Amino acid sequence: MGRLFGTDGVRGVANADLTAELALGLSVAAAHVLAEAGTFEGHRPTAVVGRDPRASGEFLEAAVVAGLASAGVDVLRVGVLPTPAVAHLTGALGADLGVMLSASHNAMPDNGIKFFARGGHKLADELEDRIETVYEQHRTGAPWDRPTGAGVGRVTDYDEGFDRYVAHLVAVLPNRLDGLKVVLDEAHGAAARVSPEAFARAGAEVITIGAAPDGLNINDGCGSTHLGQLRAAVIEHGADFGIAHDGDADRCLAVDAAGEEIDGDQILAVLALAMREAGTLRGNTVVATVMSNLGFTLAMEREGLELVRTAVGDRYVLESMKEHGYALGGEQSGHVIVLDHATTGDGTLTGLMLAARVAATGRSLAELAAVMERLPQILINVPDVDKSRVHTSGELAAAVAEAERELGSTGRVLLRPSGTEPLVRVMVEAADIEQARSVAERLADAVKSALG
Repeated sequence: MGRLFGTDGVRGVANADLTAELALGLSVAAAHVLAEAGTFEGHRPTAVVGRDPRASGEFLEAAVVAGLASAGVDVLRVGVLPTPAVAHLTGALGADLGVMLSASHNAMPDNGIKFFARGGHKLADELEDRIETVYEQHRTGAPWDRPTGAGVGRVTDYDEGFDRYVAHLVAVLPNRLDGLKVVLDEAHGAAARVSPEAFARAGAEVITIGAAPDGLNINDGCGSTHLGQLRAAVIEHGADFGIAHDGDADRCLAVDAAGEEIDGDQILAVLALAMREAGTLRGNTVVATVMSNLGFTLAMEREGLELVRTAVGDRYVLESMKEHGYALGGEQSGHVIVLDHATTGDGTLTGLMLAARVAATGRSLAELAAVMERLPQILINVPDVDKSRVHTSGELAAAVAEAERELGSTGRVLLRPSGTEPLVRVMVEAADIEQARSVAERLADAVKSALG
C-alpha cells in the first residue's frame, strides 16, 4: 500500500479516493494507535471534530464521528470551522485528538482528513505511519477490539467552539482595528463566519465577499488562489486593504488599497518588524522555505534579522520553529505561523495581525510592505523527466553553475523535484524579469536534456 498520509493529512477525490469506509477505518485506527501509545491512559478519551463546508464533508464527518465513538472516544463536534480553529480547540479543551475534514485550497470534489495530537499539534510522522499499518491490518480482516455498553463514545455538538475561537483571536491582538475598512474574501470556505466576526469585534469596518458557502462553491474563482474579485472589491469600496483566505483558512494573502498583491513573504516581513519592535521575535529570527523570494532575504539582511530556510511545506517550517524556539515563520503562499498564538498556519490570525500593524502605525499596507522589494521570479515545471537525478547529474550541475555565475548576487536558481508528480520545478530570480525568464528557459532545456 502506498503511503496514505501526505505532508498535510490524507487527501483525494471524495467518495472515490477518500471514501466513508476509509474515513471510518482511519478514525478507528487512530483511536487504537493513540490508546496503545498511552495517550488515553487514566481517563476517558475525547476528540474534537470539525470540517469545511464541502458537501462531502457531511458524510465524511459522520464516518469519522462514528469511527471514533465506536472505538470508545467521546466526540465534540464543532461543525464548520477553520483548520486552525480545530487545532486551537483541541488544545484549549484538553482533547486527546483533533480531526479536520478539509482539502484546503483544492477544488470542491476533493476532501481530506487531518489529525491533530493533544495540544493541537500535528500528529507525529511515526504515529501516522502506525495508523496506516493498523488500518491496513484491520481492513484485510483482523477484528477490532470493540467496547460495548457504557464503553462506547458519546457524541456532543460543541456550539461554543465558534465564540471561543473568535474570542481567542481578538484577545491576542496587540491593538484594536478601529478606523480601518477591510474587504474579506472567505473563499466560500470555513472562515465565512469566523473571519468577519473577528475583524468586526476588533473594531474594523468589514465588507465580505465569498462568504456564502453552499457546499459546492468553495474556492470557486475566489479566495487566496483567485485574487481578482478581491482586487475589484477593495477598489470599488475604497477599502484600506483586502484579505483573502483559502477553503480551510490556514492561509492569508492580501491586496493593498490599489489592488496590488501582498504575498506571504511580504506579510512575513511586515510581521517580523512588528514583532521585533514588540520584543516577541525570539532570536530575531524568521523561518521561511527555500521558495521565499530573494527580495525577502535581502530585506531581512538589511534589517539585521536572521533567516532560517527549510524545505517547501509549512510542516517543515513548523518543525524548525518548534525545534529552535522561533516565534514566526511561513511560506510565500500565505501559510504564516505565529507560534505564540497558534500551533499551525492561521489565516484569520495573520490577517488580524497585519491589520493591527496598519492601525498601530497609521501607515498604508503598501508602505509597510515596501520593506521588501519582490524580485522577478520565474517558475517552469519540466514534466516527464527522471526527477531522482536532479542532484546527481553532472550536466545539470554545470548548467546551474553557469546560470549562477550570470546572475551573481542579484539572482538565485532553485531546481526542485516535485513531491507528487514526475516533474522538476525550475525557479529563477533576477533583478530583471527578462533575464530571469531567459535563464529559466535555458535551465528548463538543460533539465530536459540531462534528465529526459
